Amino acid sequence: TGNTLLHILVLQPNKTFACHMYSLILSYDRNKEGAGSLELIPNNEGLTPFKLAGVEGNTMMFQYLMQKRKQNLWSFGPLTTVLYDITEIDSWAEDQSFLELIVSTKKREARQILDLTPVKELVSLKWNMYGRPYFCFLALFYILYMVCFTMCCVYRPLKPRTGNKTSSRDNTVYVQKMLQESYVAYEDELRLVGELITVIGAVVILVLEIPDILRVGAAKYFGQTILGGPFHIIVITYACMILVTMVMRLTSTTGEVVPMSFALVLGWCNVMYFARGFQMLGPFTIMIQKMIFGDLMRFCWLMAVVILGFASAFYIIFQTENPENLGQFYNYPMSLFTTFELFLTIIDGPANYDVDLPFMYSVVYFAFAIIATLLMLNLLIAMMGDTHWRVAHEQDELWRAQVVATTVMLERKLPRCLWPRSGICGQEFGLGDRWYLRIEDRVDPNKHKMMRYTEAFKAQDRDNCDKGSEKLETSGDTLCKKELSALSLSRNTSRTSSHRGWEILRRNT
Repeated sequence: TGNTLLHILVLQPNKTFACHMYSLILSYDRNKEGAGSLELIPNNEGLTPFKLAGVEGNTMMFQYLMQKRKQNLWSFGPLTTVLYDITEIDSWAEDQSFLELIVSTKKREARQILDLTPVKELVSLKWNMYGRPYFCFLALFYILYMVCFTMCCVYRPLKPRTGNKTSSRDNTVYVQKMLQESYVAYEDELRLVGELITVIGAVVILVLEIPDILRVGAAKYFGQTILGGPFHIIVITYACMILVTMVMRLTSTTGEVVPMSFALVLGWCNVMYFARGFQMLGPFTIMIQKMIFGDLMRFCWLMAVVILGFASAFYIIFQTENPENLGQFYNYPMSLFTTFELFLTIIDGPANYDVDLPFMYSVVYFAFAIIATLLMLNLLIAMMGDTHWRVAHEQDELWRAQVVATTVMLERKLPRCLWPRSGICGQEFGLGDRWYLRIEDRVDPNKHKMMRYTEAFKAQDRDNCDKGSEKLETSGDTLCKKELSALSLSRNTSRTSSHRGWEILRRNT
C-alpha cells in the first residue's frame, strides 16, 4: 500500500504537496534501505517511483528525490564536491534503463530531465569517453562495408547475351552468369571475398537487431524516431535483401538485380543514421523522418489518386495512336510512370510536333498541370515547412535525446571489457554497494558581479523616481490626486523590488 501511494504521489499535479507526503510515507518505512525499501519496489510496468518521475517528466519530484540521494563529500570555500547516487540512472546494469525510458516516452517534459544534474553530467561523461569514439569508428566501418558491397554489385558476374531479340524495344545485351561460371577467374575470387564479407555483415545485423525487437517490442522499437525506428526498419530490410540475393545466386535464379538494387538503396540511406553523432546534422535526420512518415505518407494517398485518374485518361487518349511516335503512354504501366514524372515536374508534357496530337490531351494536361503542379506540390512544400519550423524549436533537445539513445545502444551492444562502468563505488566512501557520480560545484564569489547587481538595483530606483517626477510636472490640477497615488504606488513597487533584490544579495553574500 505504501509503495502504491508513492507511485500515486509522483503523478500528482501539486508537486509541493506530493514531496511532503512522499517524505511522510517514507518516514514510516521500516526497511529504508535494501531490497525491501518502498522506493525500490516496482509497479506492474516495472517502474520504481524514481523511474516513474522521469517517465512522466515530473522534474520537481525528480530533483527532490535526487537531493535525498546525494552525499556532500567535502566543501572548501566556494568549492563543494557532491556524490550523486546513479544506481537507477546508470544503464550499465539495468534491464530497464532509466535513460532509455526517458528518450522513448512521448512526453516532451520527460526530455527536460536530460538537462538536470546528475543526468546531464553522466550522459556527457559516457558520450565523451566511450560513446563518440566508438560511434565514429562504427560509422567508418559501416561506410567501408557499404563500399565493399557496392563494388561487388558493380562487378557482378555477367556475360554477353546470345539469344535473339524478342521485340524492337528489347535493349538487353548482358545476362547473369550461372553459378558454375561465376567464380572461375582471379577477379571472381576477389569478388567472392567481398561477397562473403557482405553476407557475414548482414547476418551480424540480424543477430544484433532481433534480440532488441523481442526485448522492447516491435511497435515501440520501430515507432520511436529518437530511437532510430525507421532506420531499424531500413537496416533489417537491407540484411534480408542481402540474404535473398545470396539464395538467388546459389540457385542460379535470374532476377537478382531486384533485391540487389533494393539493398544498395537501403544500405546507403542507412548512412544517415550516423548523422545523429554530430550536433549539426543530428536534428536533420529527425526532420527527414517526421516529413517522410508524417507529411509525405499522408500526401502520397492524395498523389496516388491523382496519378491513377490522369494516367488512365492519358492511356485512353493515346491508346489508338502509334507508339513509335508517342511512346510515353504506349501501355498502362508506362502511363503510370510517365504521369508520376509529370506530377513531380521531372519531365515536360510529351509532344511530337511532326504528328497531330489528340485534342483531349491538351485539355487533360492543362487540368493536370493546374491540380498537380500549382496546387498539390505547393501544399506539400507548406506542410514540410511547418514540420521544419516545429522541429527547429526542439532541435537541441532532440539531439541530446539522440545522443542518449545512441549511448545506451552502444553500451548494450559492446562487451563489458570495452565499456567499463561509470562512477565510483560507494564502498570507497563507506556508502555500500551503490554507485555514485562525483560532481564539483563552484560558487562564484566575484565581487564585481555583486557590484553590477547593486548598480542595476540603484538604476532601477532612479528610473522609477524620474518617471514619477515627469508625471507630476506634466499633469494638470484635475489629475493631481491620481498622479500622486500612482507615484506612491510606483515608489512602493520600486521599494518592494529593491528590497527583494537586496535580500537576494544578502543571502548570496
